[in-house]
Amino acid sequence: MLLAIDTSTRMVGIALYDGASVIGEMAWVSRSYHTVELAPAVLDLLSKTKTNRQNLQAVGVALGPGSFTALRIGLAFAKGLALSLHIPVIGVPSFDVLAAAQPVIESEFAAVIEAGRKRMAVGWYQAEDGKYQSTGRLENLTIDEFVAIFDQPTRVGGELNTDLRGRFPLENENARLASPAQSMRRPAILAELAWGRFQSAAVDDLAMLSPIYLHHGEPLPG
Repeated sequence: MLLAIDTSTRMVGIALYDGASVIGEMAWVSRSYHTVELAPAVLDLLSKTKTNRQNLQAVGVALGPGSFTALRIGLAFAKGLALSLHIPVIGVPSFDVLAAAQPVIESEFAAVIEAGRKRMAVGWYQAEDGKYQSTGRLENLTIDEFVAIFDQPTRVGGELNTDLRGRFPLENENARLASPAQSMRRPAILAELAWGRFQSAAVDDLAMLSPIYLHHGEPLPG
């Protein structure tokens, strides 16, 4: 059994996954109360699914980019749980969670996470072998820069607020917006990605694992 935790942004998600089924999944918009809400939510999910935490074999955690504080809360919780249960942690970039959930319709996919101050953290993916693979191109853009960047049909998904969604039909018809449901970072997808790495023993060094932060003028790692 694997517990997945995503606190990248105000959208928080947790899921339980056993390789064959999603045992339970919860997602909600937090009003910056991640510290208060996360632990009770995990206990509630374990209780509702009648899962003993001793049955957990691994923890999957979203690494960002996202909110500085929120990411630290999620990773600290994941590490603390893993240490207490002597189980591994698998870190997954938050963009990968978005990309893995998309139908491969266009040749490119732009994964979006709000970076604050009308800026967007953007991860770029290329369709290969029936799924989206990261190109390593990761950017911090203003909304104006982002909506003007598309020169070919590209699927766009992620944290697309009303303002951003309203800009695309007017300014760039090459951006093909995913629906709000398809734009959500589902913790069950995070769990599935982490489970695949867990099964191949591609786990992370607990001491070295850290969030992915994005600052204006500074490229993302990748």
